[in-house]
Amino acid sequence: MIARILGLVLAALLLGGAKPVLVPDVSQRDIEIVYSFTGAELLLFGAILYPDRSLPDPDADPAEIVVVVRGPVQSVMMRQKEKIAGIWVNAESMRYRSVPSFYAIASSKPIERIVDERTRAIYELGLDSLQLSPITSAPADLQTRFVQGLIDLRRRTGLFAEAPEAVEITDGVLYRARIAIPARVPVGRFTAETFLIRDGRVLAAAVREIDIRKSGFERFVARAAENQSVLYGLIAVALSVLFGWGAGALWRRF
Repeated sequence: MIARILGLVLAALLLGGAKPVLVPDVSQRDIEIVYSFTGAELLLFGAILYPDRSLPDPDADPAEIVVVVRGPVQSVMMRQKEKIAGIWVNAESMRYRSVPSFYAIASSKPIERIVDERTRAIYELGLDSLQLSPITSAPADLQTRFVQGLIDLRRRTGLFAEAPEAVEITDGVLYRARIAIPARVPVGRFTAETFLIRDGRVLAAAVREIDIRKSGFERFVARAAENQSVLYGLIAVALSVLFGWGAGALWRRF
């Protein structure tokens, strides 16, 4: 890993420009989900190249690093349940067009101390700055309640996470951060974005892609459900009936 970081630094030193340049990388570009998958830990690391191959000015404010790992967006329907006559029923609902299936952010300082609210909204830095694109119109207070419920639900399942002060910066040049990938992570193409920020301004940004996919029997089942949904459903029902009948037969026998 050290050799890989040094390689990034040497590559960065070959570059030039008037602004700092980020040279990022991730420990895994491909993550395979098998039956024994219990989650993974991504290491995001890299180097900062300053103009003219110089080191950062020790008298200037230090630069900060923010890394964001984001999964494919999806449409999500949120429903609020109410108890009527002793029965829980669906009441209000909200649909969102572009909810990240996974979102984790790590930063060298709490994000609100690095950039202002406007910049956070532009780059979607932080859970409270996500642009979820609601399809259903509703009063502002209702929308806020649904957004908070959605974020809280995904945080509890590990699909949304914030880690302030989790990015380590060494000598103002090398940085590293770790982000946990939960066992229930969806498959698809993820992006790992790195932002270099100083004095509240984004000076540089870079992206690396990560593929998360199922492998082995899990991949076969997922492809069958997607490409041959009718046959997959019939087989699933037949297996359920078979196992139910078998369990009943054993119960009667013993």
